[in-house]
Amino acid sequence: MKDRYYLGVDVGSASSKAVIINQKKEIIKTSVIQMGTGTSGPKSVIDNVFADTGLTLGDIKLTVGTGYGRNSLKFADKQISEISCHAKGINYELKNARTVLDIGGQDVKAISINESGMVLNFYMNDKCAAGTGRFLEVMARILGVKIDELEKLDESSKNPVTVSSTCTVFAESEVISLLSQETKIEDITRGIHNSIVTRALALLYKTNMEEDFTLTGGVAQNKGVIRALERALNKKIYVAKKPQLIGAIGAAIFAYEAGEERG
Repeated sequence: MKDRYYLGVDVGSASSKAVIINQKKEIIKTSVIQMGTGTSGPKSVIDNVFADTGLTLGDIKLTVGTGYGRNSLKFADKQISEISCHAKGINYELKNARTVLDIGGQDVKAISINESGMVLNFYMNDKCAAGTGRFLEVMARILGVKIDELEKLDESSKNPVTVSSTCTVFAESEVISLLSQETKIEDITRGIHNSIVTRALALLYKTNMEEDFTLTGGVAQNKGVIRALERALNKKIYVAKKPQLIGAIGAAIFAYEAGEERG
């Protein structure tokens, strides 16, 4: 029997992700492009995920789109919300996860799920970049470092400061003021990470707060944020190998379930 393949595509505000799986639910190929909805990111991620696989869209039995830009994926058979796809994706990667904090490019979501990856309840931040991946990008620019240098700086902090502002614009001014006072960059970085977690806790505490806890989204690649969250909750935070891909993995699993049901 001919192999069957399924595609999940997650078009977010800051990046586009795609995952191909087969009829055994094995991941065949993944791709992440740092361009989101309204750009060439969706097309680029599709081109990239098929590269070197010998497959084309014509070989895909069913495609599910998710994320802010999911409606732009005209070739997708179904569109499913990113909340459901993150729940499904983390259940595939980390079966024991029950509370999910997803920090994306421009939003934060706290989700309670059951043992099957079904959403029990969820909460989202308001439309503000504070506490998101975009917030980290702005802070890194002000500090004059690359965003992937933040976790190492955080690790070196001895006297972390408090970044109390809940607005990106005000936080920017606060960090500039701290720099003018010759506060060490590593201590400011720890304060920035703690600020992100403080905002996220307001959402997490509304969930069922059941263990295990997991962090997903692009910000989950920053170990400084993971450590800050563990300190705040006094709990172990589990992170999938590729946390930025969780939504696309969930979309691919939904595509598999719908396709296999059709036969």
